Amino acid sequence: MKRIVQIGFILTLLFAVNSFYANAQCKGFAKKICRAELGSYTHDGNYHAAILVEGEEAELYKTFYSDQDYRVAICGSDNLPTIEFKVIDANKNILYSNAEDEYSRTWDFKLESSQQLKLVIKVTTFEELSDDPASGCVAIMFGFKAD
Repeated sequence: MKRIVQIGFILTLLFAVNSFYANAQCKGFAKKICRAELGSYTHDGNYHAAILVEGEEAELYKTFYSDQDYRVAICGSDNLPTIEFKVIDANKNILYSNAEDEYSRTWDFKLESSQQLKLVIKVTTFEELSDDPASGCVAIMFGFKAD
């Protein structure tokens, strides 16, 4: 029984270390590759990145303030299919969907009133199904125009 507990502890530790390493690599990807998508916008200082599998989606809530110019930028690892993202308000209205904009990687906007928005990021699927779905880093970056 003691041996089983030891093996379980070692496996848990290895999984935790591997997850930490993968997240660190993904954060590095966001810093090196995705930050450039913000262009002339000032990065807000946060790196939102995760490893996603094709067909998987993630949500992120963020507060945006009125009368401020913003840019949202999305990027994913080269081995992933197209990344779709939607911006949704508190009333579940879709303010933007890049699926209606040729899967653009950026969206620039300005709000009339401060509000919390939900961003839904989805890795689409390849046309041909595979036994081993693609996975990779997906990052979302936020920038604002400095006055």
